Amino acid sequence: MNLDSVAEPLPNTFALHEGELIALQVRAAQAFSLPDVVFSDALRAGGSGPLLATIPAGAFEYGAATDEAAPAHERPRRAALIERSFALGVCPVTTEEFEAFAHATGWRPRAELVWLSGRKPAINVRQTDARDYCAWLSEQSGQRYRLPTEQEWEYACRAGAASAYPCGNCITASQARYNTRGGFDAIHPRRPYLLARRFIGRGATEVGRNAPNRWGLHDMPGNVWEFTASPWTESHSRLPERPAQGKPQAIVTKGGSWFDGPEDCRAAARRRRLEDELDINLGFRVLRELA
Repeated sequence: MNLDSVAEPLPNTFALHEGELIALQVRAAQAFSLPDVVFSDALRAGGSGPLLATIPAGAFEYGAATDEAAPAHERPRRAALIERSFALGVCPVTTEEFEAFAHATGWRPRAELVWLSGRKPAINVRQTDARDYCAWLSEQSGQRYRLPTEQEWEYACRAGAASAYPCGNCITASQARYNTRGGFDAIHPRRPYLLARRFIGRGATEVGRNAPNRWGLHDMPGNVWEFTASPWTESHSRLPERPAQGKPQAIVTKGGSWFDGPEDCRAAARRRRLEDELDINLGFRVLRELA
């Protein structure tokens, strides 16, 4: 039985405690007959796709809270419904995972750009490359893979947390990979160090080193910015920005990175990037539809 099809009000995840959030996740996995809340799909060419965590349907609020130190493009805070459960990559797509796609399709990184290895995030890929990777996973697995929308990404990142971060209103370097000498309080921010003084990040680290959020997702705050499928908007009350004819689409990225300060790791934080943009602190994670 698909529990998502039952006409019941979606739970307000902000009102649930940790045990209830985990129980909600377990029920969603059972509703779709998944082997566990965390799973992966077998690929026709051999091996498995990225590890995925079940994200249950629910209600939440996205955007910065009224008392949160945040720019205008993160406001206003709005209520939203995630009406269908989905599965999201436990970590950003790694270099070794992306290289399986590259080997199968002939995709090659640009020789003059940095390319990482192993369990470090795939960087210097365009959003269009990320979409091609999702299409390849879909063909290989027989399932439907795509990039998450901005709301889906933030909902999964928060995992029921109304606070600035999944772990509260403060964050430390032990909880995320970002560029700072100390912690950060989103409600009472201190004056930031100059970039030259606070720059300690030397690049993305292997995924999964920091503790996960309550739904088992690693590296949602920090390590690399992540592409979403959503076009850029100047605020949460504005229509998507439309590109000029022949120009690339501006899109939303989420999560912050090793290069940026902790304020960019907040769940509400967002940055404007272009779909054909390449960067050493920009990657992605995949969403797998469950119905």
